[in-house]
Amino acid sequence: MFYYSLDQYLKEQYKEKVYRISLNGGMTCPNRDGTKGTRGCIFCSRGGSGEFAGDAASCITEQIEQGKQLLAGKTKCRKFIAYFQAYTNTYAPVPYLRRIFTEAISHPDIVILSIATRPDCLPPEVLELLTELNRIKPVWIEFGLQTVHERTAAFIRREFSLSCYESAVHRLQAAGIPVISHIILGLPGESREDMLQTIDYAASSGIRGIKLQLLHILKGTDLADWYEAHPFPLFEMEDYCDFIVDCLERLPPSMVIHRITGDGPRKLLIAPLWSTDKKRVLNTIQKRFRDRGTRQGILYPNGNIHKSEGNE
Repeated sequence: MFYYSLDQYLKEQYKEKVYRISLNGGMTCPNRDGTKGTRGCIFCSRGGSGEFAGDAASCITEQIEQGKQLLAGKTKCRKFIAYFQAYTNTYAPVPYLRRIFTEAISHPDIVILSIATRPDCLPPEVLELLTELNRIKPVWIEFGLQTVHERTAAFIRREFSLSCYESAVHRLQAAGIPVISHIILGLPGESREDMLQTIDYAASSGIRGIKLQLLHILKGTDLADWYEAHPFPLFEMEDYCDFIVDCLERLPPSMVIHRITGDGPRKLLIAPLWSTDKKRVLNTIQKRFRDRGTRQGILYPNGNIHKSEGNE
C-alpha cells in the first residue's frame, strides 16, 4: 500500500517488526471523575477505550510479560512498544507517573513508550518528566482530537478546545516529543467535507503520526443509546474504503499512518459489523489504491522512495 505505515517506519528504525503491548496504568479521566464530566466521551466504553490493555491489578512489568506471552503464539518479535492505553495516562501525580513510566521504559524489550492522554492533562511538571524520559528511549504522546468542529466536539463531550489541543502539540513539539492524533471518521452529523477539513487540519499541524478510526457503536456507551433512539447513517464498507484513500492522499507522505480502520471489541460491537472482517477491509483499501494508480511510492525523510505495507 502506498502510504507510510507504522509497520514500515518501525522496520526502518529497528530493522525488525515491533509490536505494541497495551498497558493499564490504573488511571481515570477528568471527563469521568467529575472535574469536567462524569460520563466520558459519548463513544467511550466503560473500560476507557482500554479493552485490549492489561490488568491494572498487575504491575507494569507483569503486564508487559503477559502481553509478550499473548503475542508469542503469532510472532517471534523481540522488541515492543509500551502503550499506556486505558483512560487518561498523564492524569495522576508525577511521582506515580515517574514510577510506572520508568518501569516500562526500563524493560529491556521495550523500545518506545507511547502514552494516550488528553491535551488538558499536560501540566509543566508532566511535560518535564516526559522530556526526561524521552532522553532514555523515544516517547510518543497520543491525543484524541477526533474532529476540528466544535459543534461535534460538544456533542461527543470531548471537553477540551481546539486551542488547548494546539497549545499542547506546540509544547510537545518544542520538547522534541512526537504527537500522534486520533481522528474518528463517521461521527454523527459530519459530512464528507467536514471530515476532510479535519484531515486537512491534521495534515498541516506538524504532528508526526495519525490514527484514522472508523466510528464504532459499542454496547454500554451513551452513543449506543443515542443510536438506538436517533439512528444515523454509518459508513458502508465500500464507501469507507474509498474515503480512506481520499484521506490518505491529503496527508503528507512523510506522516506515519498508525491506523486506517481500528478494532472494536467483538463482544461490545453493535455496528458496523463489517468492520470485524479486518483482512477484507484492508485488502479492499489496497485494491482502491491500485485502481486509482495513486502514490506510486512515498518519499521518506531520508529522501528515498519506497512502497509501504499497510499495518492496520
